[in-house]
Amino acid sequence: MGFMSKLAGNLNEISSESLTQEYGAYLMEGENIWTGFKLVRDVVLITDKRIIDIDKQGATGKKMRVDSINLNSIFHVSVETAGFGADDSELNLQYIVSPYFKVSSGASIAEKKFEFPKKYNIQSLYQYLEEIAYRNHENLNK
Repeated sequence: MGFMSKLAGNLNEISSESLTQEYGAYLMEGENIWTGFKLVRDVVLITDKRIIDIDKQGATGKKMRVDSINLNSIFHVSVETAGFGADDSELNLQYIVSPYFKVSSGASIAEKKFEFPKKYNIQSLYQYLEEIAYRNHENLNK
């Protein structure tokens, strides 16, 4: 990983085997890592059940904040591909944070953005997450 991509906040892909070895304790029973990314110390894992965002804190990185986005809560995915020059790719997710997806007063939603280096082909990740979002959208509107 180059110094400039670290400064720019880009996630770089890491093997799922390496990530499972290091972060397997945060997986649920039967959960498998599909792909994962690292930025200096922070990590994003995409599993068959959720997206796990690991934010290592402090000087040693021993303190961590682990947050999850359940894949069944994602209803919108957008991507901005890298352009010419120093542009990076961005993946934006909108997801439901309410405990109940269908409520009479409306569901609470949140948005999360991830940045990827220009060299990463974001289309397969977009396709994977968009298929999930489409199924979720269909199920919510039955």
